Amino acid sequence: MQTSIIIADDHPLILKGLNDFLLERKYNVMASAVNGKDAFKLIETLKPEIAILDIQMPFLTGLEIAEKCNELNYDTRIILITFEKDKAIYKQAKALNIYGYVLKEFALTEIEHCIDAVTKDIPYFSEELLSYLEVEEVPEELGTLTPTEIEVLKHISANKTAKEIGDLLFISFRTVEKHKSNINKKLNLTPTKYSLLFWAKENKNHLT
Repeated sequence: MQTSIIIADDHPLILKGLNDFLLERKYNVMASAVNGKDAFKLIETLKPEIAILDIQMPFLTGLEIAEKCNELNYDTRIILITFEKDKAIYKQAKALNIYGYVLKEFALTEIEHCIDAVTKDIPYFSEELLSYLEVEEVPEELGTLTPTEIEVLKHISANKTAKEIGDLLFISFRTVEKHKSNINKKLNLTPTKYSLLFWAKENKNHLT
């Protein structure tokens, strides 16, 4: 069964374009809204698996909706679409456990990859955004990692699961999890579900 989706954007052309694009590709678009208040009502009543939301909307922003969904423990996974390449907004999105962040100028080319990743429980943040926010200096902590730990991080940045990493490196799933735990400590990361994934993607160019 196709993933249930609602869309919200206060720009009618963008909303129609995205809606038509997803319907054409046979996605289950349940409803759409032109402001944050109506979008949140749709999430409350329809309980879609995914909500694709503009960040800047009247009444409630996409981030405010994400915050309310977190507080109420809703299962709907939030994907933000925006023109904003802003580090503060990106950090806020990460802190709110937002599953996807797609830049509007690439929305039609990226949204399918994003939905696909999100349905597999993998956050998707636009490559264009990550390269724009790219960490220029090599993080000092990177020097404390072993070659195997760096290999693990490389595979994490490519969205590989612990089992897939284990198969690629000929080690057990448990050994991969142990490496991940050690990397978290060395990088001083709070070990949340996706802390390593975000760090690996943000520092991808230093993992060569």
